[in-house]
Amino acid sequence: MLEGAKLMGAGAATIASAGAAIGIGNVFSSLIHSVARNPSLAKQLFGYAILGFALTEAIASFAPMMAFLISSVFRSSEIQVFLFIKQAPPSFQP
Repeated sequence: MLEGAKLMGAGAATIASAGAAIGIGNVFSSLIHSVARNPSLAKQLFGYAILGFALTEAIASFAPMMAFLISSVFRSSEIQVFLFIKQAPPSFQP
């Protein structure tokens, strides 16, 4: 049951990639609309668009990091809990 919960949590963490893709699309869509309205501000708006892209992509990089964290940390903590119970004094019953 714990293995299934870990896999569901890792899968849910990767859903953020879809949100990041939508966010990046919105950033560049807004850039195109803004440049179409005022072409003289194209260079300044491009700088803002690259900043928005970088921040959105940074959020997207957290998704695989969290998926790996969920899938690996629970495995090691499960082992640590098992070792703690094995080494606990006889009077300690969890």
